[in-house]
Amino acid sequence: MSEQHDWLTQRFAEHRSRLTGLAYRMLGSRGDAEDAVQEAWLRVNRADPDRVENPAGWLTTVVARVCLNMLESRQSRREEPAGALPPDPATPHPSRDPAGQAGPEDEALLADSVGVALMVVLDRLTPGERLALVLHDVFDVPFGEIGAIIDRSPAAARQLASRARRRVRGAAAGSDGAHSRKREIVAAFLAASRDGDFAGLLALLDPGAVLVADPATVRMGAAAEVRGADAVAATFNGRAQAARPALVDGVPAAVWAYRGRPKVVFTFTVTDGRITRIAMDADPDRLRDLDIVFLSAGGKERS
Repeated sequence: MSEQHDWLTQRFAEHRSRLTGLAYRMLGSRGDAEDAVQEAWLRVNRADPDRVENPAGWLTTVVARVCLNMLESRQSRREEPAGALPPDPATPHPSRDPAGQAGPEDEALLADSVGVALMVVLDRLTPGERLALVLHDVFDVPFGEIGAIIDRSPAAARQLASRARRRVRGAAAGSDGAHSRKREIVAAFLAASRDGDFAGLLALLDPGAVLVADPATVRMGAAAEVRGADAVAATFNGRAQAARPALVDGVPAAVWAYRGRPKVVFTFTVTDGRITRIAMDADPDRLRDLDIVFLSAGGKERS
């Protein structure tokens, strides 16, 4: 038994740096991360080595559960969050760690988006959302294993990660997006549309602008495609009365909602200060997956 425990101790030592990186991303504090890894070590000491078939995965699960408990405890005590910090330079990059591989796009979710907006939004995530996001997008843990940690189905774990991912990306883009030139252009387009300002619409549209609609929007009566600034301006002239400026996955857009439920999302492609493409999407499944934040006329978020 002693040799088996020595074997497990060696595996823990091999993975300690990666486990500390995991805890650091989960908890946002080096001190808390070290406490979590220490608590995990105590659990490792009490474990039966014969039941550990995959040391890397098992140790990841142990640390994740400790972190989840700490996050839930922090939330229940309504403590001030420790904050989300950039990955510690001393922590190995997951993409170079065989036990925690993650693609560059996934790592960028936390590494490239670090900033005040990300710090704030990570602290607003539920413990389950934060755990699902970090484990899957940074450490490539399957949703089946994540679900087991949080006592949810794999599908529920996937939904948690997806919701967290949208909020993080939305915060990263929205920190600048809400006050960007694109937001101003979208707001001006909606105002010109409501006011029946045909000349104003033309001034905002590229001569080759195109308006496209998905099948769900077509079933609502829209044309599948409209080409040319004159035709697009005519389509919107005097309309869009109920469309509101919004951030959709952090990007300035417009949304028509009915009784508080988004029904059509308008996304804009802007090139050199003019709108080159407007896409209308009314597919309920796609709309359900979008992170939509309505904006006031001044560009501030509204619930």
